[in-house]
Amino acid sequence: MTSRRQWLKAALAAGAGLPLSLSLAEQLMAAPVSRAERLHGIEPLVNGKLIRLGSNENPYGPSEKARKAIIESMSEGNRYAHGVVQELRTTIAQREGVSPEHILIGAGSSELLCLTGMTAGLEGGAVLSAYPTFRLLMDYAVKFKARWDRVDLDDKMVHNLNAMASAVKSDTKIIFVVNPNNPTGTLLDNQQLKNFCIDMAKKATVFVDEAYVEFLDYPEQHTMVGLVKQGHNVIVSRTFSKVYGLAGLRVGYLIGQPDTLKKMAERQIWGNNNQAGLAAAKASLDDKDFVQMTKKKNAEARDYFCKYLDSKKYFYGKSYANVVLFPAPKDGKMILEETEKRGFQIRVWDYQDKEWCRVSIGTLDEMKAFTKAFDQVVA
Repeated sequence: MTSRRQWLKAALAAGAGLPLSLSLAEQLMAAPVSRAERLHGIEPLVNGKLIRLGSNENPYGPSEKARKAIIESMSEGNRYAHGVVQELRTTIAQREGVSPEHILIGAGSSELLCLTGMTAGLEGGAVLSAYPTFRLLMDYAVKFKARWDRVDLDDKMVHNLNAMASAVKSDTKIIFVVNPNNPTGTLLDNQQLKNFCIDMAKKATVFVDEAYVEFLDYPEQHTMVGLVKQGHNVIVSRTFSKVYGLAGLRVGYLIGQPDTLKKMAERQIWGNNNQAGLAAAKASLDDKDFVQMTKKKNAEARDYFCKYLDSKKYFYGKSYANVVLFPAPKDGKMILEETEKRGFQIRVWDYQDKEWCRVSIGTLDEMKAFTKAFDQVVA
């Protein structure tokens, strides 16, 4: 029987002659597929056999409260989840201080990013983002014939807001910002981002992806939800995949102006929610102990890994999330092969004609084991 790795390599080979943004590889991955990954393959041979430091997942979740809610929800597994979606929508709206009409729930924030990109493409125009960043919205816009304009990060691996403002054109529909950013984990100054959003929202919709905002010490001080409340043309996305540890259960939401979200909802797949994910999400919202535990352990493991990078004098942007990007010290394909042989999965990205290692933060023990293995790989 063909393994997943063999199948994916065959798929990548089949798409090798296509432009990367249109290849099957790009359709399979939410992150860009680098040259090294095209040569090596992307997914581990057998799930569970490798320590996964390649997908920015929470190694501690789901929480006990979420697991209990999942089990209890099974009695309703034969029912459509329409009512449960509305209950969660109302709960989130109350937490965010907006009406339910300001909330759109999807199967992970990925579905909602795709909806946004599709809408931009169908309406004609362009999307603008920093680069590198989480590119799913832009890739989907391109599939629907939109143009993607991108601006490199600054020398600290942070969004260059001044350059992005200068890159806005008359046909720009969406300005996309990820804060903290993926793949770098870097964070924008709160007031600078707020000023940017207010100014740019007069020209186009500003979409702020806050998938990692809960990793911050004071996430409420960095969210742009307040701008939505003030009526600005801003959309904020959130997910239960990261801090809450529900990546496989697919629940996310948008906070935006009702008219904008209504237009997007008209293109949403009908009934694309599941009882278990919604139950886990609702239980996780008030699980402050689990969130604090995750943040504390992530910070400890991230600090350990960053000190390791410092000891090697590897450059990286200061990360506030659960991911770090640094230049690959050797050939990317070799790094992927050799780290996998030693039991770890990471990612390699291409940026500015160089290869970069993107490493997700696992447990402290996993990061200690990884640094020892990485020393062997790059020796």
